[in-house]
Amino acid sequence: MVSAASTRRHEQLRDFLRSRRERIGPGEVGLPVAGRRRTPGLRREEVAMLAGVGVSWYTWLEQGRDIRVSGEVLDAVAGVLRLSAAERTHLYVLAGLNPPVARGSAVEVTAEIRALIDGWVRGPAVVRDRYWNIVAFNVLAGRVFGCDDGEPHNCLVTFFTSPRYRELPDLWSDAAPGVVAAYRADAALVPHDDEFQRVASELAAAEPEFAELWERHDVGAPVQAVNALHHPEAGDLYFDATTLTVADHPHWSLVLYNPKPDTDTADRLAALPRLRLSESA
Repeated sequence: MVSAASTRRHEQLRDFLRSRRERIGPGEVGLPVAGRRRTPGLRREEVAMLAGVGVSWYTWLEQGRDIRVSGEVLDAVAGVLRLSAAERTHLYVLAGLNPPVARGSAVEVTAEIRALIDGWVRGPAVVRDRYWNIVAFNVLAGRVFGCDDGEPHNCLVTFFTSPRYRELPDLWSDAAPGVVAAYRADAALVPHDDEFQRVASELAAAEPEFAELWERHDVGAPVQAVNALHHPEAGDLYFDATTLTVADHPHWSLVLYNPKPDTDTADRLAALPRLRLSESA
């Protein structure tokens, strides 16, 4: 029995493909323009020919029928219809497939995002990619987390390997299962992306405690646990962290750290040597 949600998705797929097909003239794709056309844009059989698929199959796809599709065929259709990256992702979703992995880590951090993290003066602020690699940070984050040393930093790896976290063992042990479960949940969203497994495999080989937690296969949303660490200059620091998605880079997360109330974290941060906000990564 077809659900109402599935029916609606098929209807949206039909309308989307038709609208994309109708906006492209035959001359734009090298086809001869002869005679008057009853409908604007390309015909279904022309899209099928250019994409290298059967006319009946493409017709069924555009009609929203429940047929088997593959990423390779959707990519061919997307190429013919000249879909943007966002439109291609939309096509995958409407066809019932996981969208292809967007390799967003190499995208340059914009001046607007840098201004945003620099403007967060209450505490550290970082931007991390889907694999939890830090791609930008403010001055306080560099000083507090030690990520201002010019080396690449991954939040998962740092949590398990940095003495700053491990020197508060009780709080670290309480938080570790949730951290690993959140990372596995992120990895599960793109099961064919090997980068998650590479990060996890290398960390498991170096850290038995991570390997044990990873083998549990627990998944979960990031919990609002206390982020605690021991800074070599400032001493014990406690933060509440809020994670936000960057709208124009949905595989990036903006993490804002706020000194936890009822602790002296804010005073300890203020006691650090004066920081120049122009030093952010």
